[in-house]
Amino acid sequence: MLKPWQRQEWCIPTVSAAFVWRMEDVLDLYAAPYDPARPVVCLDERPVVLRGEVRPALPPAPGRPRRRDSEYERRGTACLAVAFEPHRAWRHIFAGERRTKRDFAAWLRELVDLHYPQAETIRLVVDNLNTHTPAALYETFAPAEAHRLAGKLEWHYTPKHGSWLNMVEIELSVLASTCLDRRIPDLATLAGETAAYAAWRNAARATVAWRFTTNGARTKLAHLYPTLNLA
Repeated sequence: MLKPWQRQEWCIPTVSAAFVWRMEDVLDLYAAPYDPARPVVCLDERPVVLRGEVRPALPPAPGRPRRRDSEYERRGTACLAVAFEPHRAWRHIFAGERRTKRDFAAWLRELVDLHYPQAETIRLVVDNLNTHTPAALYETFAPAEAHRLAGKLEWHYTPKHGSWLNMVEIELSVLASTCLDRRIPDLATLAGETAAYAAWRNAARATVAWRFTTNGARTKLAHLYPTLNLA
């Protein structure tokens, strides 16, 4: 038997009604009919470690694949943000050095003014990262500009501990396994390769076959819903 100081206690996140209502809000959004005037755009970001070669790789030859040294040079980090519209099978990738509130605000302005200039409202799905807030607009732009951009965005947050409900997480997983599974030495190379990846996926009209619905959640995740005492 373990002594008291040898026991390990695992912290299991508490699921509450707040989790449930945010989950159902996002699921209802995904199930809504496509409205080009009010597109649903999922947005999230991830860090990328930049690595350079210490020694030149050996080119492939008949019967022998390309070979590279196991040693590499670490060249800092970068950030990728992916905006994904599942109904249109479209994605765009932002590549930058950081993921601050100002970077986030700049991505939003590009979405509003460059990619969706005709949209009445962009229904934005994001997680609860502290930079993912309309306040980022006011910390980056003049009040009038921040107000204009905020008026074009409708915010839908995934629950805490529920970022898997953001469809862009699936797109990020595909990106990691097909484009980021190699050494990328600098930001310029990262931007070029991810832009080519996005163009390839857009041309193929690759999207997510999302089947998880609100009714499904009430059946499969019934244990997450609060127990009501109606007596």
